[in-house]
Amino acid sequence: MVEFTPDAPPTVDTPWPVGVLSAKIKGWIDRLGSVWVEGEITQWGVSGGNVYGKLKDIDADVTVGFTVWSSVKARLPADLKQGDRVVALVKPNYWVKGGTLTMQVFEMRHVGLGDLLERLERLRQQLAAEGLFAASHRKPLPFLPNMIGLVTGKDSDAEKDVLRNAQLRWPSVKFRVAHAAVQGDRAVAEVTAGIRLLDADPEVDVIIVARGGGDFQNLLVFSDESLVRAAAACVTPLISAIGHEADRPLLDDVADLRASTPTDAAKRVVPDVAEELARVAQARSRIGTRMTSLLTHEIDRLEQLRTRPVLANPVSLIDSRAEELTRWVARSHELVDRVVERSLTRVGELAGQLRALSPQGTLDRGYAIAQLPSGLALRDAADAPPGTPLLLTLATGRVRSTVDEPHSEKR
Repeated sequence: MVEFTPDAPPTVDTPWPVGVLSAKIKGWIDRLGSVWVEGEITQWGVSGGNVYGKLKDIDADVTVGFTVWSSVKARLPADLKQGDRVVALVKPNYWVKGGTLTMQVFEMRHVGLGDLLERLERLRQQLAAEGLFAASHRKPLPFLPNMIGLVTGKDSDAEKDVLRNAQLRWPSVKFRVAHAAVQGDRAVAEVTAGIRLLDADPEVDVIIVARGGGDFQNLLVFSDESLVRAAAACVTPLISAIGHEADRPLLDDVADLRASTPTDAAKRVVPDVAEELARVAQARSRIGTRMTSLLTHEIDRLEQLRTRPVLANPVSLIDSRAEELTRWVARSHELVDRVVERSLTRVGELAGQLRALSPQGTLDRGYAIAQLPSGLALRDAADAPPGTPLLLTLATGRVRSTVDEPHSEKR
């Protein structure tokens, strides 16, 4: 066995004893000295006059234990408690015997309200610049949700208020509750997880985040950036019902609706069944009155139509039209007869003129028409030398003859 040398580096053959390792760790930690740190008190227990607690990072999931000796506790503010945000002067202290690290507190004070408000305002401006507070980002609430999601503390007054008041207004309403711590170091993670769980549920139509009020520091949970961003990314309409008036966590600004109290949220998420039944009754009454008025008006119109002569005695219209039709028929017969008579007279006149001009009339007076073999009428004796056959057309019938000698006499 190789002899151990404290200043030599440890090896598998010359390992350090646990005491040496612990002593070196304590030496390194002691060289850090005292430092100011900021965090949230997540545990505060008094034992034997001393305080044993835990301090959690504001943003990260990191926690360290601390000890306040009774001599120091007497100088600290008497109202320090779990959930407070504080700054503390601490010195890391490594307990060699137990191998544990704790922070010995020399001073501790509340974080100034002005500092918190300044940080909150900076975050508010950042989120506003990203458009998370814009009116266009807000989603309308359903008129009558089938399933309401509720994120709140288990068995809290806020839970009872929401359930009771919603069921009083609409007895058949259904809830799906995600219980979460609403203050302390677990609040941000559990509330955020509850929102995401209910948002992923297709049966949930609207989500209520409820808490029964609290002081400013307790409400800082609902201004946590990760929680606010989770609420802003929520697809389901979300109602913030933190139960406060003077303070305004950032969750109120990204929520689709801000309710002043959990009771107010219950009243605004579902309609009042009595009021809706009254509205239905009023609507039915108005419809009935309107229909009665319309029917009465139409009945009066029908009565007016029935009293008109044409409907009171329909045959009278036919009789009057029949008499008028008879007159027009008689008139048409008279006009037709007159036209026919005039036409017959005209026809007779034209027939007389035709008879006077007709060759038949000439033939009837004893004349004849001589036609050459070519069919042409003989007009000049010179056209018919002796021996020329002629066709003579008489008043009645035709005869054939032959020219014996020409006749030279001229008129």
